[in-house]
Parts: sequence; structure tokens; C-alpha cells
Amino acid sequence: MDLSWMAWTTPTALFFCAIGSVLALMAALYFLRPDGAEPRPGLFFQLATTRGDRLFISLLGSAFIHLAWLGATGYDLKWAVVVSLAYAAIVFRWG
Repeated sequence: MDLSWMAWTTPTALFFCAIGSVLALMAALYFLRPDGAEPRPGLFFQLATTRGDRLFISLLGSAFIHLAWLGATGYDLKWAVVVSLAYAAIVFRWG
């Protein structure tokens, strides 16, 4: 299979591995604790979300955080990752 059309750099490979790992973790959590499939009301967004909904919201928000970080500061993305992880923790806890 020819994958030369994609720029497979180390950060790109790590990104796809991380997304795959998160999806595998969510699948394992579903089988171990299926109660996450039931929507629960959140304090942060005021709408009922499932565990998968909160994952999608946190991934989408993290993308916007990274884009805003690059546009506003242009600094290294390590701090944007820290902000995104904090955002994801807030979404999963109270979202």
C-alpha cells in the first residue's frame, strides 16, 4: 500500500495513535461500565450528554483551542495541550 501522499511525521503518527487509543479506551469503558451510554444532564452545557458526546465536544474544543493558540501567540503547542487537557477534564466532569 502506497502511503506517500500523507506526510507521516512523528507528530502525525502520534496524533493518530492517540486518537485510536482514546477510541479503544472508550470502547473498553463501554463494555466495563455501560452506564456511560445513558445521557446525563451537565452543569456546564445544560444539556444531556453521553460519554461519547463529551468526548466529541472535548475533541472539537481542543481543536479550536489549538487553532486559537497558534493564531494568538504562535508559541509552542505544549501549553495548548495543557489547556486542552484541562478543558477535556472540565467537560467530562461537569459538561
